[in-house]
Amino acid sequence: MPTRAPYKRVLLKLSGEAFSDPSVKGGIDPGIVRQVAREIVELKSSDGTEIGVVVGGGNIFRGASPSATGMDRSSADHMGMLATVINALALQDAIEKAGVETRVQTAIDMQAIAEPYIRRRAVRHLEKGRVVIFAAGLGVPYFTTDTTAAQRALEIDAEAILKGTGVDGVYDRDPRVDGNAQRYEEIDFLAVLNQGLKVMDATAISLCMDNQLPIVVFELLREGNIRRVVRGEPVGTLVHADVLLDPTS
Repeated sequence: MPTRAPYKRVLLKLSGEAFSDPSVKGGIDPGIVRQVAREIVELKSSDGTEIGVVVGGGNIFRGASPSATGMDRSSADHMGMLATVINALALQDAIEKAGVETRVQTAIDMQAIAEPYIRRRAVRHLEKGRVVIFAAGLGVPYFTTDTTAAQRALEIDAEAILKGTGVDGVYDRDPRVDGNAQRYEEIDFLAVLNQGLKVMDATAISLCMDNQLPIVVFELLREGNIRRVVRGEPVGTLVHADVLLDPTS
């Protein structure tokens, strides 16, 4: 697989579950947050990459989760948005303690703890070398943080979405269940949609496809992976247009 071009501005998509403490099946594991923050800081220090981040809230509350059964969907989704703010503040604290300036911008007005999301202001922060963390989703129910990541990436002119997960790319089946699952090095957007692969939700994939915004799916907690992806090394799975669809191990 050929080396990809390095990226100068990226949107890093993190699931809330990536921050979870496995010993309590939820909450925030400070060690994991510090590890992610350290990798972001090292990347900025060595490469000067401009980084936006969207973090989910599933480790605290997810609007479509079983725990929300019986709740009004709009209320549950707004609770999920608030969970993303908690994670964003935790990540902000860890990044700043590691020496890089950040801004948290929220789609729901809460100026006592974060800036409101303003696209031009976000871009200016990135140009000044700050990490911008986007929280509270899009501020409306029925949209996931995957869709938020696609929307924000397009608005800030990111060159790619980097989606950190618990596995090392996109597989034709769940590799944690099926030992014969095959990993794709590259796959196109239509194949992801047609095969129902769990890359991002269909709305997010469609946004990226319509705007030719590539997605790199990679293993988040393998040390150095964020930097490798940004530098164009063949890590994880590249999701874009017009590629061969055969999976390779």
